[in-house]
Amino acid sequence: MKFSEITGHEDIKKVLVSMADSGRVPHAMLFYENEGCGALSLAVAFVQYLNCKEHHDGDSCGECTSCHKVSKLIHPDMHFVFPVTSGAKADATSKPTSDSYVRHWRELAMQNPYFLESDLFKALGIEGKSGNIAVAEAKSILEKLSFSTVEDGYRSFIIWLPEKMNAEAANRLLKIVEEPPEKTIFIFITHAPEKVLQTIFSRCQSLRIPPQTKEEVAAALMKMTGTGEAEAGTIAGLSGGSIGKALSALRGREDETGFLDIFSDLMRASLSRDLLSAIESGEQMAALDSREKQKAFCNFAGECVRKIFMMQNDMGQIACVSPQETAFFSETARKVRPSFCQKALGFIDKATLLIDRNVNAKIVFCDLVNRIFLSV
Repeated sequence: MKFSEITGHEDIKKVLVSMADSGRVPHAMLFYENEGCGALSLAVAFVQYLNCKEHHDGDSCGECTSCHKVSKLIHPDMHFVFPVTSGAKADATSKPTSDSYVRHWRELAMQNPYFLESDLFKALGIEGKSGNIAVAEAKSILEKLSFSTVEDGYRSFIIWLPEKMNAEAANRLLKIVEEPPEKTIFIFITHAPEKVLQTIFSRCQSLRIPPQTKEEVAAALMKMTGTGEAEAGTIAGLSGGSIGKALSALRGREDETGFLDIFSDLMRASLSRDLLSAIESGEQMAALDSREKQKAFCNFAGECVRKIFMMQNDMGQIACVSPQETAFFSETARKVRPSFCQKALGFIDKATLLIDRNVNAKIVFCDLVNRIFLSV
């Protein structure tokens, strides 16, 4: 992938090109982004630029053998690491690693480099489970580093969601991340830098990948899907600057419609002091059929609270509320306490953390409902 093929992020591209051209390439980098904002595309384009012998004018040539291999994600010295667990699509092994699923990773990344975490787990066939980066993965990385590079260029490890790495795996990798072999780079891509183990975080040069503008997201939608300008503009306005989330919305997922029904039922029950109905909403949250969907609901609820806050503070024009949602969010913003939004976001963040730690969902969502009921 060439830098020119990536929508937006012009300042980030210049920084990466400057690093490569000056020869001051960090041995470990941490790209942190909001989900679906293009960090993976930038990482692949950076690796392609580093290995291209004919790069010029701030971009790789896109024509040489190395460029072709990187763009197809099959370069022998470019390795991908991502959260996994056992599943039907894995190669036969008791302790699966990223290599067990790499074919499915490539297919997804080639089709949509802005994919979301839920998209990956669905592609790997583990959407009902919780993936992680475990000791078996660390051993696999160290084994690859024990061999010489196949081609004369940079060896790279693109590690997607290092916040899913457990402490034992991180401890095995600390020394090699801090002092890797010559011309070896680690690129970590995270959606939650605060959850990345400090021992890994402190050894990386951090680079914030900001959300794209509404215009950039709309342009990407029109280019990638052929969506009309009006529809692309509407979806882009609701995406929070994430091409991945915009593509997800465009696919017409039913999840978010169901999520809004649950959230609106909870808010109406809480405002009318109907505790039994509020508890029923909590039961619906807990009944979502996977932890990933439960976390997705928490993220959606957090976005709804943000919209309520915007409406409370007369910023409806930038709240990105669709016409169908306006009545609900306006009414809710008018009725809740001024302190509600700040408290609710804290409650939702805690629920997300507990779900991620595999705490019983009924307990988590019952507690969340109770706290919201008392705070409105």
